[in-house]
Amino acid sequence: MDLQPAIVWKYFHEITQVPRPSKKEGKIIRYLEQFAADHHLPIKKDEAGNILISKPATKGYEKLPTIILQSHMDMVCEKNNDVTHDFDNDPIETVVDGEWLRAKGTTLGADNGIGVAASLAILASDDIEHGPVECFVTVDEETGMTGAFEVKEGFLSGKILINLDSEDEGQIFIGCAGGKNTLATFSFTPEAAPARSYFKIVVTGLNGGHSGGDIHKGLGNANKLLARFLYSLREKYDYTLAAIEGGNLHNAIPREASAVIGLKDDDREPVRVLLNHFQADVENELKRIDPNVRLTMETVDTPKTVLPKDVAARLVESLVACPHGVLGMSHEVEGLVETSTNLASVKMPEAGKVVVETSQRSSVDSLKDAAADQVAAVFRLAGAEVKHGDGYPGWAPNPDSKILKVAEDTYRKIFGKDALVLAIHAGLECGLFLEKYPYLDMISFGPTMRDVHSPNERIEIATVDLWWRHLLEILKNIPA
Repeated sequence: MDLQPAIVWKYFHEITQVPRPSKKEGKIIRYLEQFAADHHLPIKKDEAGNILISKPATKGYEKLPTIILQSHMDMVCEKNNDVTHDFDNDPIETVVDGEWLRAKGTTLGADNGIGVAASLAILASDDIEHGPVECFVTVDEETGMTGAFEVKEGFLSGKILINLDSEDEGQIFIGCAGGKNTLATFSFTPEAAPARSYFKIVVTGLNGGHSGGDIHKGLGNANKLLARFLYSLREKYDYTLAAIEGGNLHNAIPREASAVIGLKDDDREPVRVLLNHFQADVENELKRIDPNVRLTMETVDTPKTVLPKDVAARLVESLVACPHGVLGMSHEVEGLVETSTNLASVKMPEAGKVVVETSQRSSVDSLKDAAADQVAAVFRLAGAEVKHGDGYPGWAPNPDSKILKVAEDTYRKIFGKDALVLAIHAGLECGLFLEKYPYLDMISFGPTMRDVHSPNERIEIATVDLWWRHLLEILKNIPA
């Protein structure tokens, strides 16, 4: 299939061939450095690893102000259990699927590789009209917004910033939620596993998704489903909990989870029956949004240790009690999720520890903190040690933005209709940039993507050309 615009897809393909997990951006940094050298463009790298590549104005546009095109170089690394892929070393395998481009069983990395690709296409082209351009590519957006946190005053010179990290063509974003992570740790002394039959309960088949952009959809959360089943067991059966794992990243709704439990021989079949009934309930609950959900039970070897019974009970009860999903809708912007929380992951990083990671988002800072406190209270009541991350600020909308007016006018000129101007519940780096550069005039827009942060991530091919045309028209029409 002939993908257009060819130059954007060329660079996107090159980017997919470079491994770039969050916090391991060395290879993509070297790629960007080589790109700048090949095109004889000035490049700066700061202590965090952020890259800034500059290009002078084309003839006739020298008087336009400098515009910053901003994207992030890292990607979320998620794959299906049946896929063998090493994100540290393997390229992403892409496939055209009808009107969409996706990867083979892994995240695609269009979030935000397509933004980087568009920036490089502008830097490399000799037939695009624009004023002075700074292409600013940050590190570690997905796991901590480290690059945005650590960018220093004076690194950027432009006063207008276009963030290329949004996911709906025809929508221009002028605000976003702030975020905060809450971590709960259960510490215990493992006990020798009693002589029982041991089974692994596994939750699979969920779609997962972005904990900001998809939180309102009611997607299944593997951790919540697993905890519900384990809680139902305690009503009738005496079981031991040997292991529990679920989810991966703080900003992804968990798709898979598992627990190893020990049962008395007489309870094996009744528990299978209970699981079958629970499976039917869950299928009915999620039939419109997660129809492929599966809960299975398989025999495993006897583990060496188990969790103490009281710790297992407190852990399961807290996972059941922990809120997940939308906590409140905005009173300012109709249809916008204002506050939410994501029960993201449950991990056993070492013997004697279970770590639960959650993330809270809100466009109102006080409500973000209130949501984090609500989650913290649940786990403290269960006896866990709780810590909060530093969090990041939201980006307050500026309806009087000059670059917004340019974006609206050019969209109407090209397509004969109005773009939607919105705020987004997902986190963007823009709020952090305002702390160092309070004068920045900013918007965010991008092509259409779906199911980012999951192996179902895909980008709608035709919208890349629409977005690209809009971006080029904006560059020509920045007011002097």
